[in-house]
Amino acid sequence: MELTHLGIIADGNRRWAKEQGLPTLEGHKKGLEVIEELVNEAIRVGIPYISFFVFSTENWDRSAAEVSYLMKLADKHIMRMAEKMVQKNGKLVVLGSKDKVPPKLASTIEKAEKMTAECDGITVCFCFNYGGEQEIADAAAIASEVEKEITPETIRKHLYHPEVPNVDMVVRTSGEERISGFMLWRAAYAELMFVKKYFPEMTSEDIPKIVVEYKKRNRRFGK
Repeated sequence: MELTHLGIIADGNRRWAKEQGLPTLEGHKKGLEVIEELVNEAIRVGIPYISFFVFSTENWDRSAAEVSYLMKLADKHIMRMAEKMVQKNGKLVVLGSKDKVPPKLASTIEKAEKMTAECDGITVCFCFNYGGEQEIADAAAIASEVEKEITPETIRKHLYHPEVPNVDMVVRTSGEERISGFMLWRAAYAELMFVKKYFPEMTSEDIPKIVVEYKKRNRRFGK
């Protein structure tokens, strides 16, 4: 089976920075640079969808200084990525709740999505202010108001960016072996892969390795 949607839980930025003797915030900056490299390789090998878990609904509990830095970094990087995606005929979408997101960043997200909306190459998904349980709850709330019946199909119609397909492979970096709420609905039958390296240590060479590992798996979908 072909790898259609690769999901990456980008974990270990802060630990990488600490081990390098760098300020914690430098880990986040390096992580965003890595995203660009991985996206370029995903385009090269022909992966249609790639998603990155970059900021969860629980991350608001971090220090005010770190959260403020991440908001500014996201504002800058999302627009930068959108501009590059247009050049590569790629689409950028952001999955997550709008709650708590600063107005300026929310505006940037909207602008970036509109800028790339007509592109039909790779789709890059940023899971930002994202929680898997929250996504399902939000979808169920909308479905209860507009649908005659609540079914898996009607809930799926109201997920964040419902056009994004289920995840085929979820990769988590940093050695942690859990999915931390990442795309709970879409990852119901996803293959899981855990790697020890921190996210800032990933390179373009990791993408082909992930594809090879995926093709080794026997996906039965419960059958």
